[in-house]
Amino acid sequence: MHQYRTHTCSDLRADHAGQNVRLSGWIQKIRDHGGVLFIDLRDTHGVTQCVIDQDSPLLEQASQWRNESVLTIDGTVRPRPNDTANTKIPTGAIEVYVTHAILQTQADVIPFQVAEEDQAGEDIRLRYRYLDLRRPGMHGRVRLRNNVIRHLREAMWAQGFQEFNTPILTASSPEGARDFLVASRIHPGKFYALPQAPQQFKQLLMVSGFDRYFQIAPCFRDEDGRADRLAEFYQLDMEMSFVTQEDVFATMEPVIGELFTKYNDYTGVSHSVTNWPWPRLTYKDAMMRFGSDKPDLRNPLEIRDVTEIFKRDDVTFNAFKAVLEKGGVVRAICAPKVSDKPRSFFDKLNDWARGEGAPGLGYVLFEASEGKGPIAKFIPQAAQEELRRLMNCGDGDAVFFVCDKEQTAAKMAGKARDRICDDMNIREKGVFKFCWIVDFPMYEFDEKTQKIDFSHNPFSMPQGGLEVLNTKDPLDILAYQYDCVCNGYELCSGAIRNHRPDIMERAFAIAGYSKEALEAKFGGMLNAFRYGPPPHGGCAFGVDRLVMLLAHEPNLREVYAFVMNGAFEDPMMNAPSEVSAQQLKDLHIRLDVKDKLERKAS
Repeated sequence: MHQYRTHTCSDLRADHAGQNVRLSGWIQKIRDHGGVLFIDLRDTHGVTQCVIDQDSPLLEQASQWRNESVLTIDGTVRPRPNDTANTKIPTGAIEVYVTHAILQTQADVIPFQVAEEDQAGEDIRLRYRYLDLRRPGMHGRVRLRNNVIRHLREAMWAQGFQEFNTPILTASSPEGARDFLVASRIHPGKFYALPQAPQQFKQLLMVSGFDRYFQIAPCFRDEDGRADRLAEFYQLDMEMSFVTQEDVFATMEPVIGELFTKYNDYTGVSHSVTNWPWPRLTYKDAMMRFGSDKPDLRNPLEIRDVTEIFKRDDVTFNAFKAVLEKGGVVRAICAPKVSDKPRSFFDKLNDWARGEGAPGLGYVLFEASEGKGPIAKFIPQAAQEELRRLMNCGDGDAVFFVCDKEQTAAKMAGKARDRICDDMNIREKGVFKFCWIVDFPMYEFDEKTQKIDFSHNPFSMPQGGLEVLNTKDPLDILAYQYDCVCNGYELCSGAIRNHRPDIMERAFAIAGYSKEALEAKFGGMLNAFRYGPPPHGGCAFGVDRLVMLLAHEPNLREVYAFVMNGAFEDPMMNAPSEVSAQQLKDLHIRLDVKDKLERKAS
């Protein structure tokens, strides 16, 4: 017999009755029923109930065992009495009568419950992450993550992609976030950067002629923490040569669509998945209709532009007119059949809008062909009829308004759209709704720096190439850039790349980079592009967000084995930590943290 087990804790069934078996695992729970001990023994596969009778010589020893201690037992499988069978677990028809036991390790008193959920805070869970990972929810999600990565890898291999590992220590580059820097000991005063993404290397692989690349790539970004963003994360990174935007979509839709089809019922509820090809929405259309470039299509509400109605001479709502005179716009959302809602429904929405920094959320409620509400009196009947027609409203429907500068109004209307949907409880359930957002602007105007900058990926090909860079207003130039969105989450970002040095030089010049700066930052790739680069494009899907969606978890920390808290600290490993003076000396680094802290204190 094996030293530790003949079966796992999920193997035994009724047809094993009478067999002598050996099991090993953790004591999940001990229950004393009148001198008879029932032990739930757990391993990574499942749970088996083990029994120590009151006349067993093990009884006194077993009474000293603690939860989460590791135990090996020998015993005989027997059926449970019919009225005690547990249909919730695969081994629920049997129990093991224990004849011999070895306590492999005795656990200390555990800091929080493992067998069941309790209210342990994130800090203590992360400090004892190895215990937290034993809990069924965490254990299941980490296994799901493993299965997701396996599926992605096998699906990419099946499509002829080759897997590469690109460098972790590389050069700093402007990818849109701060780099994590690593000091060089042998090159004083110089630093490596951890990659925000393997962007340049995967493009260089296309120049090298490999045609189809992928990897499950670690990425690092020194950004402020939040629930759906971590300092270290993984993505399914891919690149293809001689492809159009549609080729990338056609390649990746089956990979991701089949993943969601396979694991759509992870939480026990089956979800439908959008059939591919997935809908394509332009960035401009998405911002207009949904107020977001990552719209949740489960929300049936849409936004409309009603600026012209409020510009009419007979409309006298001066609060909006003052904004319109400065170039503002009015966005509207029709909420169907809300006339039966109490006044508090509308008041709470108004208070919520004020909390978001808006003056409020004005509305008109249509009943018996008459508009009611706080701003209805400023909109005459003819304008109300035009509003009803434009918004496709009927009796019992309400129209909510947002008025501001175009970008601000779009974002606020997007938030209002989601808030109204949730307050009405009309978000579609049991679905994964995918779409592609395409035609992103190449550039945006940065209000802080008062300069034009890249709005997305700086290595993207502008639509129209060099000609549009030389002739069009930069803010009107579109790029072959795209995002994949599902249920309001951005899962992927990608682009058809700029593979021509002349176009790259001009594109970066518009964003304020001199030719010398471009050579200094991207000289390796720019030089490679002078030796026959193929047209190419690709994208990267966030592995963690894929798992988040499948597990219906809003927090990325719930789908990782080991992770930092929101302040990017690891309380289990005590990271980040101070280092010795000798280590700093070896790296040619001198700290001024003490001086800064003293100045701050004074």
